[in-house]
Amino acid sequence: MDSEILFIALAPPVFNGDNYHVWAVRMEAYLEANDLWEVVEEDYEVLPLLDNPTLAQLRNHKERKARKLKARASLFAVVSSTIFARIMTMKSAFEIWNFLKNEYEGDERIKGMQVRNLVREFEMQKMKESETIKEYADKLLSIVNKVRLLGSEFSDSRIVHKILVTIPERFEATISSLENAKDLSRISLAELLNALQAQEQRRIMRAEGSVEGALQAKLQIKRNKKKNSSTPEATANTSNSSGENNKEFPPCRHCGKKGHPPFKC
Repeated sequence: MDSEILFIALAPPVFNGDNYHVWAVRMEAYLEANDLWEVVEEDYEVLPLLDNPTLAQLRNHKERKARKLKARASLFAVVSSTIFARIMTMKSAFEIWNFLKNEYEGDERIKGMQVRNLVREFEMQKMKESETIKEYADKLLSIVNKVRLLGSEFSDSRIVHKILVTIPERFEATISSLENAKDLSRISLAELLNALQAQEQRRIMRAEGSVEGALQAKLQIKRNKKKNSSTPEATANTSNSSGENNKEFPPCRHCGKKGHPPFKC
């Protein structure tokens, strides 16, 4: 039961012909976790059972046959309908895997072109004001890992330098502090990201504190206005104002007195 749960839970995304190298790494890990990679690496033959086999032989024969069927079914399940139409007649996982590798991995010339395009994409990156350090670093690492999967070297120091020269000016204080404390040419990627994320978190907390303080001040002003409007002085002023206004009425045509409109007499 446990192996069946694992078999489903670790299923990689469907391969549609793009990013073969990333998909192949995930698919290999999936097959290994389910004890199926041996079938893909080596197209062994399941020999027929001899007469009067033992229980151990029966079990071994059944397991080896089941692994071949599961590996083939797994590859069928993780490719798009277009790719499935090209491999559906193949009888073994070994044959399917090698077909996909030859078809989509590409030769050295094609891989070289892919690496150059990825490196160009990396060089063009610049952190946006709206991005966080984590978002920017994840974007750079996604490109770098694709380069590495194609078999090319890409050092962490190159990523560190890229981050140092392309992050916004708001991180200058942290960079200056790091320069004073250590040699930036030897700082690790993790150490740099931790320092930048710490500053970013402090800025967010300060901003939240400023907003909260402004709201508190605004509420206090409103409370003070409400309190002042209910004082005796304010009430007296209102009454006086009303009395002054009342004196402006002409003599009432009903009673001859001032201080009120005729309809209130």
